[in-house]
Amino acid sequence: MLKIAWSPKYCHPLPKGHRFPMEKYNLLPEQLLYEGTVKEANFFNPEVLADKWILNTHEPTYFSKLKTLSLSKSEIRKTGFPLSEELVEREIHIMHGSVQAAIFALEFGVAMNIAGGTHHAFTDRGEGFCLLNDIAITANYLLENQLSKKILVIDLDVHQGNGTAEIFQQENRVFTFSMHGAANYPMHKEKSDLDIGLPDKIDDQQYLKLLDQHLKPLIDDVQPDFIIYQSGVDVLASDKLGRLGLSIQGCKERDRKVLEAAKKNQIPVMCCMGGGYSEKISQIIEAHANTYRLAQDLFF
Repeated sequence: MLKIAWSPKYCHPLPKGHRFPMEKYNLLPEQLLYEGTVKEANFFNPEVLADKWILNTHEPTYFSKLKTLSLSKSEIRKTGFPLSEELVEREIHIMHGSVQAAIFALEFGVAMNIAGGTHHAFTDRGEGFCLLNDIAITANYLLENQLSKKILVIDLDVHQGNGTAEIFQQENRVFTFSMHGAANYPMHKEKSDLDIGLPDKIDDQQYLKLLDQHLKPLIDDVQPDFIIYQSGVDVLASDKLGRLGLSIQGCKERDRKVLEAAKKNQIPVMCCMGGGYSEKISQIIEAHANTYRLAQDLFF
């Protein structure tokens, strides 16, 4: 069964006019249920992740400042969110959603988190709509509990996974692969194990050709026993923050290639949502929904 993390806490309200589309966290599960891709039984409600697993990745001083709402104005500004107790609680639930989804992926081959993909959070700070790094926390949880020996992070969000790269710069059991807009945020890129910088307005054909050139050799060389897939849909040509040129169909083919590679090689994969900022919310939902439709079709 396809297991999907979702919680009402994912939908914490933001000030009117904020450019982060919180409404997608309600609309996506509604769409998947309406069209029959999933049923209520596919969803699980994440709980609060124990502090020890967050502190296994993040600096204690930083996490303490988050929980006590004592970040400086500059630190808050870099996250892009107005800091609140509810927002921190939301983030901690998202962390548990990805960890639990990874455990389900070990059982079923694939599992998803409606939220997550918070790849801009560093060990000691938050950035770019990310307070804690669910990709890193999940990878470290799997390693610490001897549930995995080698993890491949496939980050295909339009923005480089800079926080994930920093966290795992000295950890050879996690291979970080980020394929992102070369001229996009963050302006200062960290060093992933493999970075592919993409030109503005790259189209479906060029993008998918590049992905083909790297994905299979990467799996063959790294030989991971677990994949974490950041499936951001801000690669769309319609995205306000993206600057690339993919169509919704091209984005779907991107997801198909990753999920088919995981299935073919019998590597469990946990997918977290990542970004999506198109003007029309319907385009965001359709692109995200394709990831879930493919998971159902390919694995179940």
